[in-house]
Amino acid sequence: MYRTGRAVVAVTDDHPLVRLETLLLIGVGGFAGANLRYFVGLFVPGLGGTLVANATGSVALGFLLYEAMETDLLAERSRVVFGTGFLSSFTTYSTFALQTIQATPLLGVLNVVGSYAFGFLGVLLGRFGAGLLAGGE
Repeated sequence: MYRTGRAVVAVTDDHPLVRLETLLLIGVGGFAGANLRYFVGLFVPGLGGTLVANATGSVALGFLLYEAMETDLLAERSRVVFGTGFLSSFTTYSTFALQTIQATPLLGVLNVVGSYAFGFLGVLLGRFGAGLLAGGE
């Protein structure tokens, strides 16, 4: 509901202003995530920086997903900003794929195995954190 002067206007989720607001929130989150990813790359260049970004992004996304399922403390819009905006810009599959192909065969295989292992472990760690927040596990 939005108040315009004396009138109260009901705005549904499919209203153009709600869609525009969602796009802007994703853009703000994406801007922040892309900039943080850039800074990670400055401090940890190459495969290592991509691994750090993807692994920490997996922890955060795992937390967001399981937090929504177990506690639902964060608002849906917050999940859109952090999940769709920030984390999708912070993590990077395309750079991971390119760097893997450009690496030596052994380093490429280690990168794939390590990235997936840390990614899955990160999601489990995020799930554990959400469980602690919910008072479980």
